[in-house]
Amino acid sequence: MTSLFQCLIETACCFLSNSLHPDLDHEALLDVLLAHEGCVSDASAALSLPQKQNITKYSKPGAQSSLRSFANPVSGDLSSPVPAKKSKLLSKKGKTLFLFDPLDIAEHTPCTVIHNFLPPEAANDLLRELLFESETYEKITFKLFDNVVSSPHTSGFYVGSEEELNDQKYEYLYNGARLSDVRRLTPRLEAVKPKVQEAVNREIQHRIATKYPGGKKLRYQCPRPWAPNAAFVNCYNGPQQNVGWHSDQLTYLGPRAVIGSLSLGVAREFRVRRVLPRTEMHPAGDSSGAKTTQNAVADEDSLRGDAEGQISIHLPHNSLLVMHAEMQEEWKHSIAPAQAIEPHPIAGNRRINVTYRDYRPEYHPSLTPKCRCGIATVMRVVQKKKENWGKNSLFFIRAATATSTSATMLVGTILMTTNNGWSLCRQVLLDVPRWKCSWQRWLFFLPMG
Repeated sequence: MTSLFQCLIETACCFLSNSLHPDLDHEALLDVLLAHEGCVSDASAALSLPQKQNITKYSKPGAQSSLRSFANPVSGDLSSPVPAKKSKLLSKKGKTLFLFDPLDIAEHTPCTVIHNFLPPEAANDLLRELLFESETYEKITFKLFDNVVSSPHTSGFYVGSEEELNDQKYEYLYNGARLSDVRRLTPRLEAVKPKVQEAVNREIQHRIATKYPGGKKLRYQCPRPWAPNAAFVNCYNGPQQNVGWHSDQLTYLGPRAVIGSLSLGVAREFRVRRVLPRTEMHPAGDSSGAKTTQNAVADEDSLRGDAEGQISIHLPHNSLLVMHAEMQEEWKHSIAPAQAIEPHPIAGNRRINVTYRDYRPEYHPSLTPKCRCGIATVMRVVQKKKENWGKNSLFFIRAATATSTSATMLVGTILMTTNNGWSLCRQVLLDVPRWKCSWQRWLFFLPMG
C-alpha cells in the first residue's frame, strides 16, 4: 500500500485502539479496517456486534484475523532461501477459506497480492478509460461438444504494436478460432505496464527466495525476467457475471507461466483450489466420470471444487494479483458469482480485470506442433490422472479442427514430458467416433522451459 494510505490506516488503528476498542490487539484492528476499506465507523460497528467468543470474524463474510496470529514464532531470516516443505493446505472438503491478509495469501496459495497498487488517481483514470473501452467488448464464443457456448462476461485483447496486432489477428488461435477484435494498448494501459512488470518481477524474485526449494526457480520456469507484451481485459457487469474453474491456456506462454492481474472497480472474490486427480473423485465402479455432455462437465467441475476445498481471495479496487509459476499446473481458479456487491463510486456494479501476459517468442504459433491433419495444437496441463498429477513436466496438447466456419471441435492429444525421445501415447481417444484424428505424441521440455 502507499505510504500515505498506510499512515492513515495506522492512525485509524491507533484511534480504534485507544478510544473505542482498547481490548483488541493492533493486528486484529488492522485486519478489520482493511476488510472495511479503511472506514473507521464501519469497522467499529462490526467490532461492537455481540460475539460468542474472541473476535476472529467480522461483518464481511469469511474475514478473519491474520492466520499468523496462530502460528508459532519462527527464528531466523524469513527472506532466506527455504523450503523443502510445502505449507499445509488449510482449505477443507466442502468449505471455503477466506483470506484477506497478503502474507496469508502468499503462504497458502500460489498467489501474492499488492493492495493499493497504483496511486489513487492513476487507478481511477485507468478505470474510467477501460469502462469506456468495455462498452464495445463482446463475449467470447467457442464450440464445446455439440454446443456453441459463450463466456458469461465480455473481454477485449490488447497488444503494444501494429505488428503484434496483425500477428495476433492472423497467426494466433484461441479455442480453435482467430480473434477478430485485437486492439492497441490504450495510453494508460501502456503507462501502467512497466509498473506491473517491475512489481511482478520483484514478487517473482521474492517467491523464489522464500518459497521455492533451494531458493531457485522451478524446473521449466522461464529463465529470463517476466516481460508482458499483451493484456486481456475482462469486464464483469453485475454480481452474477463470473468465470468458472479453469487453468489458463499455456500454448503461447509456455510451462510455469506467470500472470499479473490488476483489479479495478467493484470488489469480487477470486477463488483458487488445488487440483485433485480424477481417480480420487470417482472410485472404482462409479461411471459418472465418463459423461461427455456439457452439463456433466460443469457438474463434475463443481463437485471437484467442493471436494478439494476452496480458498477465496478478496480483490478490491486497485489491487494487483500475481499468479506465480506453480499456479496453472497445480491449481485452478475462478471468479465466483456474488449474491450482492457493494457498488463502486465510479464503476457501479462493474469490475474491470486486466491480465498482463508474457507471450514467449519460443512459443510463437509458427513453432506450434501440428497433428497429422495439419491442425495447430493447444498446450494444456494434465491434471486429472492420478499417475500424472503433481509431475511438473506433464502437459497435453489438444488439436482443434473446424466443423464449420464459426465453430470448432477439440480432437487429438499430444503429451509433453521429460521422457527421452518420442513415443506413442497409450490414451487414444477412439471412444468418440466423430473425433477422426487421434494423433498423439510425447514431447519433452528443456530444463529452462
